[in-house]
Amino acid sequence: MANKLAVNAMSPDEARKRAYKRDLLLASAMVAAGLAIFGLSVARLAAHNPLVAQATQPLQSSPTPAPQDNTPAESKPGGERPTTPAPEPARPDAEAQKTGATPALPPAPAEKTAAPIKER
Repeated sequence: MANKLAVNAMSPDEARKRAYKRDLLLASAMVAAGLAIFGLSVARLAAHNPLVAQATQPLQSSPTPAPQDNTPAESKPGGERPTTPAPEPARPDAEAQKTGATPALPPAPAEKTAAPIKER
């Protein structure tokens, strides 16, 4: 009677084979589920033809500027860079400011200073 109630012990080789089969079945089921979801997604995209919105307006050519009489002077080899309208300084000198010239830029903000870094 003791033999009828005893559990048949599996060898380690049989247990490993059973675990391998179970893992292989689970992996196969997961791959099949992934392929099914992929197939349904592709079928839905093919059946539903959405219009894609364009985020920016298409590029348009800018209108051609009117020709100016102020053409740059021709450059000379080895010479200075020509500037037909002479460049003006952003901050006119004191004499120009007295005559009424206004600066092109606002005054610069005061610098923020910190304590000097101590040398080691």
